[in-house]
Amino acid sequence: MDTKHTWKFFRAGGFDQVKLESGSDLMALDELDQKLWVALACPTTGLEFDSKTLALIDTDKDGRIRAPELIAAIKWAGSCLKDPDDLLKSAPELPLSALNDATPEGKQLLASARHILSSLGKAQATTISVEDTADTAKIFSQTRFNGDGIVPADSAEDDATKAVVADIIVCLGAETDRSGKPGVSQTKVEQFFTEAAAYSDWWKKAEMDSTILPLDGGTSSAAAAFNAIRSKIEDYFTRCRLAAFDPRAVNALNREEKEYLVFAGKDLTLAATELAGFPLAQVGPSRPLPLKEGINPAWVAPMAQFEAEVIAPLTRGKTGNGQASPRPGENGHGFLTEGEWNRIAGIFAPYQTWLAGKTGATVEKLGLPRVREILSGGSRQKIEALIAQDKAVEAESNAIAAVEKLIRYCRDLYKLANNFVSFRDFYSRKDKAIFQAGTLYLDQRSCELCLTVEEPAKHAIMASLAGTYLVYCDCVRKGSGEKLQVVSGMTDGDSDNLMVGRNGLFYDRKGRDWDATVSRIVDNPISIRQAFWAPYKKAARMIQEQIAKRAAAADEQSAANLVKAASQLEQSASAPAPAAAAAPAAAAAPPPKAIDPGLVAALGVGAAGIGGMIGGVVSGFLNLGGLMPLGVVAIILIISGPSMLIAWLKLRKRNLGPILDANGWALNARARINVPFGASLTRVATLPPGAQHDMVDRFAEKKGPWGRIMTLLILLLVISAAYALLDHKGYIFKWTDGWIGRKPAAATSTAAPAPEQPKAAPTGK
Repeated sequence: MDTKHTWKFFRAGGFDQVKLESGSDLMALDELDQKLWVALACPTTGLEFDSKTLALIDTDKDGRIRAPELIAAIKWAGSCLKDPDDLLKSAPELPLSALNDATPEGKQLLASARHILSSLGKAQATTISVEDTADTAKIFSQTRFNGDGIVPADSAEDDATKAVVADIIVCLGAETDRSGKPGVSQTKVEQFFTEAAAYSDWWKKAEMDSTILPLDGGTSSAAAAFNAIRSKIEDYFTRCRLAAFDPRAVNALNREEKEYLVFAGKDLTLAATELAGFPLAQVGPSRPLPLKEGINPAWVAPMAQFEAEVIAPLTRGKTGNGQASPRPGENGHGFLTEGEWNRIAGIFAPYQTWLAGKTGATVEKLGLPRVREILSGGSRQKIEALIAQDKAVEAESNAIAAVEKLIRYCRDLYKLANNFVSFRDFYSRKDKAIFQAGTLYLDQRSCELCLTVEEPAKHAIMASLAGTYLVYCDCVRKGSGEKLQVVSGMTDGDSDNLMVGRNGLFYDRKGRDWDATVSRIVDNPISIRQAFWAPYKKAARMIQEQIAKRAAAADEQSAANLVKAASQLEQSASAPAPAAAAAPAAAAAPPPKAIDPGLVAALGVGAAGIGGMIGGVVSGFLNLGGLMPLGVVAIILIISGPSMLIAWLKLRKRNLGPILDANGWALNARARINVPFGASLTRVATLPPGAQHDMVDRFAEKKGPWGRIMTLLILLLVISAAYALLDHKGYIFKWTDGWIGRKPAAATSTAAPAPEQPKAAPTGK
């Protein structure tokens, strides 16, 4: 018995597409050869589709939905319903009676759905919607455990455990429970108690070794004061050693006088960088460091802190290791020798080593007493027990999430399939496809093939292969500052008035309006009609450009002549008058000729050439006889035919594939956009039916006489050429019965010679 599904197909866009008309069609999609799918993958962003539904279908969370993921989603949703045909309803609410309670999963879904409605105070409801499941915080707010493995502080029954949960959140941050409350998971608990134990053990090392804390509780602040001045003191003693090595270096080590001039004219502060860079005190061979007098002003405060926190406590007694502490300044002069400094550094060395090996720093903010209290209180076992109780209801709670997924699938999967397996929504023109972002109004047309793009320059490289005239626009809503980039396919009209920088208006699928500015154009033919007129428009533009160039050249020449004439006139006015005796009567210059013979000859030659050309065309046209209409068509085809042929070839290749591929789709078919379908995607402005149209334009430009004069001259020239040709052929003579024109040469008969007259008889005289 053959169990294969019987499919139905429809043809649109130049290829066959499957019809999805029943739940059995959807459930059998895994049997349909994927070569017959329109798309094999699509992105989860940039689509006019519920983003959360797309995220649920995208099980591997890679930002793309592929054919196996769509099949799996449909299979699961169909198995949870009594009748898979319910998927075709795309209803926003799911009847509880539609759930397939004959399976364990279906029973669990039904119980979870009723639990959700009961939590929302809708225990008697017979349907459940996406809105009912969207607020999971409200659903789980009344339950102590919700199966997500995260327990808030109020899940504990005793205050001590609640306090420990709060401490964990303070140290490691919170995780959000399904109820929306901050809580902790098993991972957080394990991390916290590991860190707490490490921190306690680290402190035990100091407690067992007296050399680590030489000043007991004051060691930390003393070490901070020591480290704050350490590098500067070591720099000082190193300089003193160099001075002892070579006394000539003393001046250089103390900075020369010219270095003070760099900032001497500035307003200085103790925090000035230049001042802090100078030595701690005046350098000299093997000189001890003064503790108070003669200190660099920028370091007076750190030195005072060092003396109070380090030197004074060490002077009062012995160090923690039982050795006699150095007593700097005992000589009464308030100095610190290099040897005393080295002994102080040695005292703090164990502390520095211990501090560098600190562990459990994340719990340090609680303090050592609180950390050890938590470790000894048994709170870990209590919190882990709460987490175990929470996970015990995981199946029931997950079923609540599955209810939301099922409702979304029942509402959205059929629409997605009709924009993925087939492109029914796009080619039926009843509803927009999920990749259509809205409508662009530009240059007296509305364009519905609009897609959002993230990088227009990168998108245009691939999309240019679509053979479609594309307009990229930067859209902005100035009120909110939102920005958007879209690409629109121009599939009807012409491109004469489309250019970068033009402004339009874009309406998104929510009806919001955006200011749109053309930022990039990918030029391709738009229609056969545009291709027909293209040669004439190009010729007109060329003539206009040539006229403009000639006019500009003539204007420049005229200006140059005026400048030259003015210069000559100025020179002649300033020249001295010639002597009377030396000025013979000059011959009067001949007056300029009214008409230049050369110009007349040139005009005659031009007129003859034009007349001959027109005559040849008219002659050939008249010789066609009854085929003259075909001649007119032939002339038009000669002019417009090549452009129309090229446009036709390109329009045949126009398809949607590269445009969608550039947006991350994996289109599996050559989705053509032919001329009729393209005309439905772009609407050119037309007057509404029944509109009254007043053809009188009160502000139309007034027509001067020159246009009529030129038209009359051209008409006379054509008539003259036609008359000459017709007269040459004898048509004028024939049509007027010999009254006008000359007789054709073929009709002229040769005159017979006169008979020879007999000679007269001679007369006699």
